[in-house]
Amino acid sequence: MKATLRIAINEAFHKAKLAASVDDFQAAYQWLERAHILTQRMPVAHTKSHWLMLKLGLLTKDWREVAGQFPRIIAALLFSTIWVPAGNTGRARISAFSVMPLSADLEELLRED
Repeated sequence: MKATLRIAINEAFHKAKLAASVDDFQAAYQWLERAHILTQRMPVAHTKSHWLMLKLGLLTKDWREVAGQFPRIIAALLFSTIWVPAGNTGRARISAFSVMPLSADLEELLRED
């Protein structure tokens, strides 16, 4: 893994935690969405992004998010190395199969050397 990608993933998880700690749940979800996109091909980190979305759903009492994250956690563990929908944010309100456009910075981070 490129160092820049590792740094970006760690930053996204860290900033999500900081945002949640000050009850900025919208920002926390945005950082977790970024972490999700960056980790889609890494089963453990991908699963972590869904686990943290589930925890945030519990914290905010967003039951749709909570219910939607359970199957995504299992799928992340089983299918991350086989197929993922590029750019998908991982939220329960988005189809787990939807391919979504990548921002230029995410595209650059995910480009292989």
